[in-house]
Amino acid sequence: MSSTVNRRMEYVLLGLLALLWGSSYLFIKVAVAEIPPITLIAVRVTGATIFLGIVLLVQRKSMPRDLGTWGGLGIQAFLNSIAAWTVLAWGQQFVDAGLASVLNSTSPIFVFLFTALVTRHELLSGRKLFGAVLGLIGVILIVGIDALAGLGFAVAGQAACLASAMLYAGAAIYGRRFAQLGALQTALGAMLWASVVLVPAAFVFEQPLALSPSAKAVAATAMLSILCTGVAMLIYFRLIHTLGSLGVASQAYLRAGIGVILGVVLLGETLTPVVLMGLVAAIVGVAMINAPTRHRRS
Repeated sequence: MSSTVNRRMEYVLLGLLALLWGSSYLFIKVAVAEIPPITLIAVRVTGATIFLGIVLLVQRKSMPRDLGTWGGLGIQAFLNSIAAWTVLAWGQQFVDAGLASVLNSTSPIFVFLFTALVTRHELLSGRKLFGAVLGLIGVILIVGIDALAGLGFAVAGQAACLASAMLYAGAAIYGRRFAQLGALQTALGAMLWASVVLVPAAFVFEQPLALSPSAKAVAATAMLSILCTGVAMLIYFRLIHTLGSLGVASQAYLRAGIGVILGVVLLGETLTPVVLMGLVAAIVGVAMINAPTRHRRS
């Protein structure tokens, strides 16, 4: 009974992670209208670092001191935030939002391929592969099949969106090595590295001190930093160790659904039958990926 309850809690956290990262697009849309992208990302990770540092102090925990662990955290930060966010932001300049969303939602497919062909660190099955494909079909239905019409044009931008998905997949697999370190220390270490890289980059390429954003933009940035990054990273690194790389990557399929639901609830948008089919397909796909494998009795 307790294992079933624990499993359900992980599913709840997976949904919460999808909600946090799915809603981040709303906060980014508000904030980026007044804050340049590199500066926004730099503030995002710096705010998350401060939040996670406070949590660390409150819990009276400590960070690792060996250089090897910090080197690994630097690689994790590169995969999960520094490179992934930068590459995606560059690609979105040339690719429509709908197509970019579909391409960036392919990270579970890449996790499956990397696991099957290279790492083999998790038990895979035909059911999980079908779930990964079904979830992607769900995202396409949610975003709209018309979004695929742009395939083959602006190839570099589309390749960048796919590269970002590959980096996310690599991050979900690489993050397994920090199981003994703990989710809090892993999240804080990765955000520290991201801050060290992105804050100087903001001053090199933009002029953050010359900005005077409105209270609305500041509030959106704060929500993006604390909830969509700080809290989300805590959940993310926990789920890597409980649901596995493919399981945590499956939240990419739920993010598109979260965006639709927020649009219906907050903006009064209409839920069409095709979009509803996409939501069902995405949810079923995620369920098939994360359902525990039953071992046959001999």
